[in-house]
Order: sequence, then structure tokens, then C-alpha cells
Amino acid sequence: MKPRTQVVLLATLMSATAWGQEVSLYGTTMAQMWKQETPGFDKATFTPATQYLGIDATKLGMDNLSLHLFGWGRTDLRDASNFDGSKSGGYLNYGYLQYRFDQANAEIKAGRFTTNQATGFEQVDGVSVRTDLRGGFTVSAFGGKPVYYKTVDPRNQSDYEYQRDFIFGTRLGWRIAQAAEVGVSYLQDGSKAAKDLDIPSPTDYTRKMLGADVHFGAGSLLDFRGRTVFNVANERTNLAEHDYTATVKLGSQVTVTGNYAERDFVNYFAGTNLPSLFRQDENDLFRGFGGSITWNAPTGVQLVADYRHMHRETFGDVNRAGGEFRWSTSERTFLGGIGAHWVNAANTRFVDPATPYRSLSHKEARIWGMVNRGKLSASLDGILQRYEKDNPYLVGIRNLYEVVGSLGYQATSNVKVSGDVSYGSTAVAKHETRGLLRAEYRFGFAKKGGR
Repeated sequence: MKPRTQVVLLATLMSATAWGQEVSLYGTTMAQMWKQETPGFDKATFTPATQYLGIDATKLGMDNLSLHLFGWGRTDLRDASNFDGSKSGGYLNYGYLQYRFDQANAEIKAGRFTTNQATGFEQVDGVSVRTDLRGGFTVSAFGGKPVYYKTVDPRNQSDYEYQRDFIFGTRLGWRIAQAAEVGVSYLQDGSKAAKDLDIPSPTDYTRKMLGADVHFGAGSLLDFRGRTVFNVANERTNLAEHDYTATVKLGSQVTVTGNYAERDFVNYFAGTNLPSLFRQDENDLFRGFGGSITWNAPTGVQLVADYRHMHRETFGDVNRAGGEFRWSTSERTFLGGIGAHWVNAANTRFVDPATPYRSLSHKEARIWGMVNRGKLSASLDGILQRYEKDNPYLVGIRNLYEVVGSLGYQATSNVKVSGDVSYGSTAVAKHETRGLLRAEYRFGFAKKGGR
């Protein structure tokens, strides 16, 4: 978002307390610490402090108008932990005005917001609208400027602003109350493809996504939902994703769930403009299916058995199977359980001419527990993975493990403080200890005797 837009939103926020009927503030403050010692490199101590802050101001001059803001800021108290070498950073996740109409479940937003339609999850600086229509139909649409995210190497996105000059999307749905809903949606991000630029670019960031989604629920016995998305801008292949899940209840104690997913990562990753948490240059096909059976006993005991098969065109097949035992007291003051899984990845392909196949098969065990007593809460979670021997990618380590302990205190109804400590061993760090302190709070006030 451009600086002048942020100034306008912040100025609106400052005045909101004067003419708003109710303002609530919520946030989380976190401080972390860990040390890094890598042979051949300098030792480093990282102590980043991060502040998350959100504000909701309602009834801004009228009952239906509200303002919503959320963002974060971070600074390093010791060595720099950001990839670009900087010690501080921040971001406005969203900041928008919203007006809700009295009829047809209609609303309009303006500012920076996120939208989730069948075609993907987007972040936009612009305007969105939605409303219900007669006959069970609903319609929504948005348009504006796509939010850009900086990468470590800005040259990778040198043509971003030229190609992705505008984004818009729409969804038309039809709903049968408490029974089913189907929808079709379309999204276009950018109006200038790479080949249409004055100087053609080797990378095309534009997207044209076409999707269909369905949700069917037969009371509490059956729930079926999923979506299919195509990237119609890709000339090589169009499919982005199939993802469908069915849940069936057999009596009052047994639940059966099944899922099937298929993705072409080139088109699947084109379904969002959110930060590059994924590898946006991934060129692979994925297919997976699996399911689980859950038995809920009246005594608070829950038994789960699950299986999952995954296929990556580049790396091969993986099968994961196992089960869990969970238990909770009737007052839910204690939750705990144990689990065990077996992962078969015996013929994983790697780019290694000498040994093209390696085994990543392993056994996994986990135990966890959580206690709530008055204002105090505590949890302990441990996980162990035991790999087969002679795996050069694990530098001779067969057992990878991590233990995480947490302790929290609800100081008041609006303030909670907590801390986490973790210790583990991985192929990257044989002995790793991390600490995290967290403070969560929520405050609010209203003009007429509010909180």
C-alpha cells in the first residue's frame, strides 16, 4: 500500500475514537531468542521482538459503518535476522472501511482487504461488494490494485507493476438453505501479459483463474465440499486444483472422512498473490488421497486411524499411516494423547547421478498434554522421528526430535502472558534451544457506558 494511503487510514483511525460509538484494540507482543553456531561462520544471537496490533471501530457516525485495521512491526535487539540484512520491518495486513446494509446481507469494503473465493486467496487495495439475490442466489465482486510483496532479490519481480496493473474477481453462487451451495468464480490479475510488454519479459505474472465450488450437507450425517480451479491463461495446461472432502457420521460415535486432491503447482501457485511462503517457481504435479476413521467414546476417549497416499511427479510416492489415542476430561481441564505413524518413502528421487534414489522412510511418535487450572495453563508436546540409517541428507543422524513446553497466565479478562521453551535436534542443528515470550491483550471502550 502506498504511504499516502496508509496515512489516510491512520488519520481515520485517530479520529474514530472521537466519533465512533465503540472501539476495540487487540494485539500480541512476542519476544524470541535463539543462538546460531555454524562451523565456518560467525556466531550469532537473534532476539527479534514483534508487535501485532489490530483495531476495530464500529458505528462511525452511523450504526452500519466500521473501520478495521491490523498490522505488525518487528525489530531485532541483537543480530539482524531478516534475509536482507535489515533489523526492522513492518506491514499493514489490512485496513478498510466497511458498510453493512440493512437488507440482503449486503456489504461494501474499501481499502486494503483480503478476499477468498473459489479461485484463490487474494490481498487487494481496492473495493469489494457482495449481496444476496432472490431465489437463493448470491453475488460478490472486487477490484483494485494487487498487493505487491518484495522478495530478497527484487530483480525477480522487475516486471510486476507493469504486468499486474489491475486485479478483479467475481463469484456467483446459488444456495439451498441448510442443504447445498454451488458457485462459479473468475479472477483476472493483470492486463498485460509478458509477451505484450514493450520489452517482452521471460516471466509472465498475469493470471486468469476460473473456478467452481460445491458444498452439500445432509443434516449432521453427511458433509461434502470441494472445488476445481483452472488457470485459463496457461497455454500448456489449465488444471490448477481438484480438492474434495467428504465426511460421514455413522451413528453418534463414528466419523469417516475421505479426501482427494490433485494440483499442478505452476497453476496452483498462481491462485494467490500472498507472500511467497511457497516456491512460486515449482514445476511439479501432485496427487493425493486418504482418509480417517474416528471413534468417540462417551468417556472422553477418542481413537483415530488415518492413511494418506501422496505422489509427486518429480520425487515419487509416499504413504503415511498410523493412529492416535486422545483423552479429555468432561470439564476439558485436561487434554492429552499419543500418536504413532509410519511413513514409507523408500524410493524418493533426488538430482544425484551417483545415487538417484534415497530412502526417507521413517517412524514417527508423538505425545502431548495440556492442562487448564483457573488462570493457569500449561502444555507439553514431544515428537520423535526415527529414520533409516545411511542417509547422507541427515548427516549421520537417525533420530530427530523436538520438545516444546508452554506456560500461560490469564492476568485479567483482557490480558494473558505466556512463554514457550523448545529443545530439539535436527540435521541442521544438533542441539537447538529456543525461547518465546508472548503477551496478548484486548481492550475496548464505548461512548455510553461501554466496556
